[in-house]
Amino acid sequence: MKIFVFQLQQPEVDGQEHCRRFRIENGDSPGEKDEMFGSPSTPVLENPEYQTRWYFKYFLGKLHQNYVGLDNDKSPFFLSIVLNEDTNTCVPLCRAILFKKTGTQKISLPISQNKVLTVKQILSNFPNMDKVEKGPKEIFSPDIQKDLLLLEEQEGSVNFKFGVIYMKQGQTSDDEILSNEYGSYRFEQFLSLLGDKIKLRGWDKYRGGLDIKGDMTGKFSVYTIYEGHEIMFHCSTLLPYSRDNKQQVERKRHIGNDIVNIVFIDAENESAETAHSQFNPTCIKSQFTHIFAIVTMDNDNQYRLSVFSDESVPLFGPSLPCPPVFNDPYLFREFLLVKLINGEKATFETPTFARKRQRTLDMLIKDLYSEHMIDGRMAMLNRRAFSDVLADTPRHSRLKEDSRQIEFVRIGQALKLEAIVRGDAPTSLASAGCSTGTVFKRSPWEANCFYPVFPCQSIICADSWGDNRLVIGTEEGVFMVIDGNSHRMIFDKTLQVRQLNVVEPHGIFLMRCGHSNREGKVYVFRLSQIEELSDAKSRIDVKDHRLERTRGTNLYALSRPGGSKLRMCAVIGKKLQMYQWKHSAAWTAWCPSSDTDTVEGFTFLWELNLNETPTMVTILDSGWSPSSPSHGDTLVCVGYKNHWDIVNGRTGLAQHLHTVESAKANLVAALDLYEDQEIQLLLCYNHTCHFQKINEDTASSSNFDFHWNSVPSDIVCAFPYVIAFTQNTMEIRLIVNGNLIHTMTMPKLQLIASKNDIFFATTAPEFFPNKTDRLFVEIKQQDLQKHSPPASPNASPEVKPLRIYRIPIHSLNRNDHCISNCSPPTWKSADTKLTVPEQPRVSRSATSSPIPPKGKLLQGAIK
Repeated sequence: MKIFVFQLQQPEVDGQEHCRRFRIENGDSPGEKDEMFGSPSTPVLENPEYQTRWYFKYFLGKLHQNYVGLDNDKSPFFLSIVLNEDTNTCVPLCRAILFKKTGTQKISLPISQNKVLTVKQILSNFPNMDKVEKGPKEIFSPDIQKDLLLLEEQEGSVNFKFGVIYMKQGQTSDDEILSNEYGSYRFEQFLSLLGDKIKLRGWDKYRGGLDIKGDMTGKFSVYTIYEGHEIMFHCSTLLPYSRDNKQQVERKRHIGNDIVNIVFIDAENESAETAHSQFNPTCIKSQFTHIFAIVTMDNDNQYRLSVFSDESVPLFGPSLPCPPVFNDPYLFREFLLVKLINGEKATFETPTFARKRQRTLDMLIKDLYSEHMIDGRMAMLNRRAFSDVLADTPRHSRLKEDSRQIEFVRIGQALKLEAIVRGDAPTSLASAGCSTGTVFKRSPWEANCFYPVFPCQSIICADSWGDNRLVIGTEEGVFMVIDGNSHRMIFDKTLQVRQLNVVEPHGIFLMRCGHSNREGKVYVFRLSQIEELSDAKSRIDVKDHRLERTRGTNLYALSRPGGSKLRMCAVIGKKLQMYQWKHSAAWTAWCPSSDTDTVEGFTFLWELNLNETPTMVTILDSGWSPSSPSHGDTLVCVGYKNHWDIVNGRTGLAQHLHTVESAKANLVAALDLYEDQEIQLLLCYNHTCHFQKINEDTASSSNFDFHWNSVPSDIVCAFPYVIAFTQNTMEIRLIVNGNLIHTMTMPKLQLIASKNDIFFATTAPEFFPNKTDRLFVEIKQQDLQKHSPPASPNASPEVKPLRIYRIPIHSLNRNDHCISNCSPPTWKSADTKLTVPEQPRVSRSATSSPIPPKGKLLQGAIK
C-alpha cells in the first residue's frame, strides 16, 4: 500500500522534544490512486477472534491433551493437542497450539487411519521445534485449562473502546478541543449512527473502563455491537466537563488512553477537505493513541474519512475509496468500525505493545512451568503415540481415567460458559443479532456451483476457457465441461494427460502427456481445433501435434500470457529448455485467420544443464530491464528439494535465492508478483509463505514471512487475498500483511484452476459444516434432470458426488471506487462482508508490495 508518511514535531513534554511520524490514508494521494489491491476496500475483519482463538473454539470443553517442556533455548513452552473427528472431511484432524513467550502458533494436521502421530512428530511441525532434545511432559490437572485460556487471551481483547472527539474547525490544541462542552447537530447525528446512547448507572454489559455506579465518568455513553464485538465509545462531550479545569483532565484521562480515536471535525462543505489536510495528530498529546480517524459530514449527509496511523503500526485494511466519500451512512458505519477494529489489532503488533505482551507471556509461562513441573502426576509421553494416550488406558486404571476425563471436560465447559456470560467469548454468534446497523451480507469469496456432478473422482489438472468452460484432465481422459450444462470427452485415456493450459491470447492449447516422466511429451493444438472435435482423440491421432525435443518432459511452465512474447520452459530431467511463441498476442488478435501455427509456432531458444532435478519452475517477466536487449535474457526461478535459485537464461548463471531451514522441506509454489518494474516472489513451503523482492541481478532482497494453519497443497494470489488450499480447508489471508480473513472446511477439496476465476472441486454441499461455509447450487432443477451425467456403474453409495465450484475473480478484486456510490445491496448469505457492484475483469498481477523498498522502511514496514 503506497501511503505518505510525514514527521511531526510535538511540543515539549517534560522538557524534552518529541517527534512522531504518521502514515496518512486519505484516498487522494498519488500512491493510493494507483493502488487498487493493497488491502480490500470491502470491509472484512482481519484475524477474526472466532477463527483465531483456537483454544476456546476447539479445545475448551472437549477432551484434549496438554504438555509442558523446554525448547532448545531452555525457554518453557506449553503444547495443546486435540483430535476432532470431522465427519465432513471423513478424516480425523489433529489441531495443535504452541504457547511460547513470543506468542501462540497453530497448526492443523490430517491423520490417516494407518499412521500414528507422536507428540514429538506433532511438535516438529512448528518452526525451530524439530530438534527439541527432550519430549514434553503431559499435564493431567484439569486446572491447566484456565491457565491456557489466560495465555490465549493475551492476544488481545474481543471488546473495544474507542475515543470520539468533537473538534471545531480552527481549533489547534487538545485543551481547546476537549473544552467543547456540547457537540453540534451533525455530531449528534454521527453518534447516533455509531451506536445507541445508553445510561451508565447500572449498565451490565461491556463498560470500557467507565464508571457504572456513581456517574463519575458521565451519565451517558454510546455503545454498540459489531459481529460479536462489544464497543464502548468514549465521547468527549459525554465525559465530565469542568469549567474551572482548562485541561479537562477527566476527559483526557479516557481519550488519551484509547489506542484509536475518532476526531469529528465540524466543518462547512467547502472547507471539509481542507480540514482533513490541515489536521495535525500531534495536537492531541498522547503517546498511547496510535490511530486517528478523521471524519467530516457535509450538508448532503455525506461522510469523508481520512486515517492517520503511527508509522510503527503495520498496514491494515480496508483501503479507503478514492475519493474517500460515503453516500450511504450505514455502509460508512460498517467501513469505519472494521477499519478501527483492524487498526487496534494492528497496533498490538507494534514494538511497544509487542514487548509488553512478550514480557507478560514470559512471566505467565515461567510461573505456569514452575507450577506444573512440580506436579508428580505427570508422565513422560515422548515415546507414546498421541492416539494411544486415551484409547489404551490400562484396565486396572480405566475407571479412574474415565472419572478424570469427565471432570476435565466438565471444568472446561464451565470455563467456556463463564467466558460467554461475561462477554469475553471470541465468537461472532454470542450477541451479533441485535446490533445497530448490522446486516448479513455475501462474502467476496462465496462460490457458485459451476458443475453439479462431475463423474470422475480424480482430477489431475485443469484450466479455464472463457467465461463458461473448463478443460479437465483425469485418468479417464480429458473433458470439456460447460457451465452447469454438459461435459464431453475430447481426448481418451491413452494420452494420460499430466498438465494442460488454455492460452487464449495466443489461441493455443498445450498438454503434457505420458504414462511416466520418461515418456512425457508436450502437445500443441489450436483452440479452434479443440472446439471442432466431435469425437475423443487418442494418442495415435495427435502425433503431428507433438513438439520436438520435449520427450522426457516431467513439467513445464509458461510466462504470463498476453504479453509481447509467450515463453515456455520445459524440464527434462536436469535440463531446462526454453521455447518462445513466434507471434505476439496482439498479432493473433489482429490476424486470427492467419495465425494457424501449432508446433511450428514454438522456436527453441536455449538449453541449460542443472546440478539437480527441479521440482518447480517459474518464468519471471524481466523484459522491462534495460540490460536485457535480447529475447534470450530470461530469468527462471527454479525450485529443488529444499531451496530455490534464480537462473539467467542468457548467461547460464544461477544465483541462490532461498533455502528452507528445516529437516523436512515441502516446497509448494513460487509465484511471481510485480511492482514498479521490480520482481517479487512468493515462496511457499511447509506452513510458511516467504515474500522476497529481488532486483535485476538478485543481489539484494528484503523479505518477511507469515504462516498458514495447515500445510497447503496449492496457493493462489487473488489480490488483495492469498488463498491456501489443503485437502479439506481453504484458508484466506491478506497478501499485504498475512492476516487471516477466513477459513472454510470442505471435504475432499482440490484446487483445479486459477488463471482467472478460481475453480475448485469438493464433494456434495449437504456435507458442509454450517451455513456460513455452504455452497449453493445455482442451477434449475429441470436442467439438472436434463443434463446430469449418468451415475457410474461402479459407484459406491459411500462415494459422494464431486462438484465443481467457482469463485469469481471480480468478487475478490472489488476496488475502492464503488464504496461511496453503490446502491443498497441485496444480502444473500450469513457472512458479514459487503457486496458491491461487479467490476470489469482485472489483472491479478501485483500492483502493491507488502515489502517496502530498501531505504523506505519507515513508510510502513510490516514486521
